[in-house]
Amino acid sequence: MSKERVHLIVYGRVQGVGFRFTTQLKANEIGVNGWVKNREDGTVEIEAEGKVEQVDQFIDAIKANPSPVAKIENIELTICDDLKGYQSFKTLY
Repeated sequence: MSKERVHLIVYGRVQGVGFRFTTQLKANEIGVNGWVKNREDGTVEIEAEGKVEQVDQFIDAIKANPSPVAKIENIELTICDDLKGYQSFKTLY
């Protein structure tokens, strides 16, 4: 079964609204591993890896906005060539 890793930058009102928390819940629900963190410029950065189908489902969930009070304006998506071997999904500070 094929795996992939993706890197996302999420723009909009995504800090201080529970976006990282709901992203982690969604990742755990779907079964992808990686991390989510706030960036100094007000965006949120996400790295996720897992089976291609699960990663695609996770991307769709992020696009659908897992936090009811966040307002996503844009998502920058990069598909990476290598896997990092993450064992869980964490919120980084």
